[in-house]
Amino acid sequence: MSESKIRVIVAGFRGSMGTASCQTILNDDRFELTGVFDPHAALTDGNDTHLPSQVVVATTEDELPEADVWLDFTTPTVVENNVEVALQHGLVPLVGTSGLTTAQIKSLQALAASAHLGGLIVPNFGLSAVLLTQFAKQAAKYFPNAEIIEMHHADKRDAPSGTAVATAHAIAAGRQQQPDSDHTESSVDGVRGGIVDNVPIHAVRLPGYLAHEQVLFGGTGEALTIRQDTYDRESFMVGVKLALSKVTTLTELKVGLEQVLD
Repeated sequence: MSESKIRVIVAGFRGSMGTASCQTILNDDRFELTGVFDPHAALTDGNDTHLPSQVVVATTEDELPEADVWLDFTTPTVVENNVEVALQHGLVPLVGTSGLTTAQIKSLQALAASAHLGGLIVPNFGLSAVLLTQFAKQAAKYFPNAEIIEMHHADKRDAPSGTAVATAHAIAAGRQQQPDSDHTESSVDGVRGGIVDNVPIHAVRLPGYLAHEQVLFGGTGEALTIRQDTYDRESFMVGVKLALSKVTTLTELKVGLEQVLD
């Protein structure tokens, strides 16, 4: 790996997070944007997205430049294959794309181990979302009955969000007893939400929203609500820079920005 700057390839560079990440990398002296990747990108896309001429616009894996980290902001349908390509090329994967299943993550972790590479899968680069998940795990020790409401912009591809799923897993891990069952009879399928680790998740997709999540806990005679709101994607760049600066030190493919928090 480069001893000076951490060299990065951004996959999904034409999307909102990919575009913001490219500019963040270009503006930070610790990193070097050596290339971007999109099988459907035209050769003019580097200019169209205001990238410097030295940044390679790769449309096939054979065109990939040398780099240290593969930063992925693509789609749930291609992210698994992208991470496989990255590992095959000796690149440390930093995955911001949501939608990977538990089985897919385990498969990629095994592949990373066989390649002797670490990496990080990040459901959410927002520090407030990471803290919400940690607080929810702590609260679940005392309030096992919980439900999640996640609200995102209408263009989000997947539901529920990766952050909501990660929060549900954290709640399940924090519980010291199983939640009490209710006696509700649903007259409409799905009205009680989808169930992940015995935690109902309700996904909202509306224009005007960006990324928001709240966890509702209920107990005897009291309730607790934990909520985070993201109003600008620039907040995610704080987490992206933190992850990029530390991901090459990991010896395993791990999940969650909290893995690199001090």
